[in-house]
Amino acid sequence: MLMTVDFVKELYAYNRWANGETVAAVSHLDPGAFTRALGNSFASVRDTLVHILGAEWIWLERWNGRSPRALLSPAEFPDLPSITQKWKQIEEGQNALLRALRPSDLDKTISYVNPKGETWTYPLGQQFVHVVNHSTYHRGQITTLLRQLGAQPAGTDFLSYYDQLPPPKPPS
Repeated sequence: MLMTVDFVKELYAYNRWANGETVAAVSHLDPGAFTRALGNSFASVRDTLVHILGAEWIWLERWNGRSPRALLSPAEFPDLPSITQKWKQIEEGQNALLRALRPSDLDKTISYVNPKGETWTYPLGQQFVHVVNHSTYHRGQITTLLRQLGAQPAGTDFLSYYDQLPPPKPPS
């Protein structure tokens, strides 16, 4: 797969937008609905959001040479503001990493130890794509949870991201 630094940066711009759209949709829930157990992979909308947040956090930690042994706990995030505050920190870390990214970095292998104590190694470029794909999967679960709660989910398709961007300037 031919991957470029510009593509990875664009992919992460999409991911930030899609996370923001999802958070905006979730913000209309009352606290009881936000934490209501609905029998999904992660019990509630809050727990699913924290899983996405935790996965983005743990990968950022791995890219910075650390291997946390556990994801973030939903109990640490009682409400949406606590989630969005942590997400801003993670996005700042992702942005710093992306600003320093060079083409040769995409093929570098990064090893980490997962929560089960297993060591895995993948090229950094594959890890970048994995994180966005993982977040997309779980945002889809939030869509289902919001529908179960009678709430309106956000549309976060990849091309919808492009639709909301300003049109490109014509060549001069």
